[in-house]
Amino acid sequence: MRVAIAGAGLAGLACAKYLTDAGHTPIVLESRNVLGGLVAAWKDEDGDWYETGLHAFFGAYPNMLQLLKELGIEDRLQWKQHTLIFNQPEKPGVLSRFDVPDIPAPFNVIASILQNNDMLTWEQKIRFAIGLVPAVVRGQKYVEEMDKYSLLEWLERQGIDERVSSDVFIAASKALTFIEPDKVSATIILTALNRFLQERYGSKIAFLDGSPTERLCQPIVDYITDRGGEVHLNKPLKEILLNAEGTVRGFLIRGLEGTADQVIAADAYVSAMSVDVFKALMPTPWKEMNFFKKLDGLEGVPVINLHLWFDRKLTDIDQLLFSRSPLLSVYADMSVTCREYADPDRSMLELVLAPAKDWIDKSEEDILKATMRELEKLFPAHFGTENPAKLRKYKIVKTPRSVYTATPGRQAYRPDQVTPIKNFFLAGSYTMQRYLGSMEGAVLSGKLTAQAIVSNQQSSDVRKVADYPPPTPVMSGN
Repeated sequence: MRVAIAGAGLAGLACAKYLTDAGHTPIVLESRNVLGGLVAAWKDEDGDWYETGLHAFFGAYPNMLQLLKELGIEDRLQWKQHTLIFNQPEKPGVLSRFDVPDIPAPFNVIASILQNNDMLTWEQKIRFAIGLVPAVVRGQKYVEEMDKYSLLEWLERQGIDERVSSDVFIAASKALTFIEPDKVSATIILTALNRFLQERYGSKIAFLDGSPTERLCQPIVDYITDRGGEVHLNKPLKEILLNAEGTVRGFLIRGLEGTADQVIAADAYVSAMSVDVFKALMPTPWKEMNFFKKLDGLEGVPVINLHLWFDRKLTDIDQLLFSRSPLLSVYADMSVTCREYADPDRSMLELVLAPAKDWIDKSEEDILKATMRELEKLFPAHFGTENPAKLRKYKIVKTPRSVYTATPGRQAYRPDQVTPIKNFFLAGSYTMQRYLGSMEGAVLSGKLTAQAIVSNQQSSDVRKVADYPPPTPVMSGN
């Protein structure tokens, strides 16, 4: 069976990978000249990489880790010490650590909270622990029900005071969803906490040893093409063509540089595009169907990722750091954390600016100036002195619509991978799956889409067999 997939991000590539495992032939069509979607990366004029986002992998990413194992590239993850590190804005240059001991969950995470005396008092620790009990004891059903509250509202209902929410959860919200606790759904953060509290290494962090495009996406492409599948770049979807009864008859691909448009025909079709792009390309007859109309409740969140190359080493910390800055979310010195980006003498900081909605339309100069002001607070020993660190170059990547904006009530708008159109399916971290909008969510959605297509095909085969009369027995002589 041929399956046409629009989008070569992690969801589309994972879907294609698992379809090849089932013996089918995927044809992946990517509009841009680069793999990866929201994990895409490029080389600059000096051969240095810059990325769409700061991509951290967690131990609580079972589907991603399984995919890497199946590809034989799990050794490309550089696992860091099991700790979470926060800056302390009131004490510039001082870090607060939640070191997680190697004991069973959830006692390891609880121990890391109890051992931290920089950010939380004992009273706050106790309130924090008591507040998390319902999420742990009552499980995922309870977590899903909390989608009606913002994280801040949920924290207030649990008696967790403002200091805890400001010290811990602002940083967590911005890191996981790019928005703040008074705007993010409680379900999202509770889902992550559930995984961290239930899995021994759930909150352990790893970085890829190079760019996601080369070290993660390309091996998936090689796997697909080695088994008869196809992956094509520079193939933008122009229109989803329909048959008279409403099923899909083809993907119309826009011709580039004077070439003619092209129709890709298949047995099944998948949109692995972002929800915003899919809504723009959705066929008019589908827009009145309830399944597709609810997508109006979803839209991507703006994200800005910065890469700053300095003339000296600013830090030797080999870990993701939570900035706790009003402007920045998380950051890392990629010259330390990533093998391919290593530089023993100079730093390359990668930082996420979030929330970005008020900055996405501002100039790069304004964004850079504001970020440098924050860095003076994060690294006081290297700025504001007689010999301050000098910025050698920078790259800023704006994504006006990234993962879906996870505000309260969005769970009801997340669609299933199976649509009312019998030969058309959806993949993407915005579709309904147990993880939030993330790399893990994208991979899981692609896997679920592939499983749905295979199941649909098997059911169709059973129906076709039932339409035929039973075979006539043939007697053989002795």
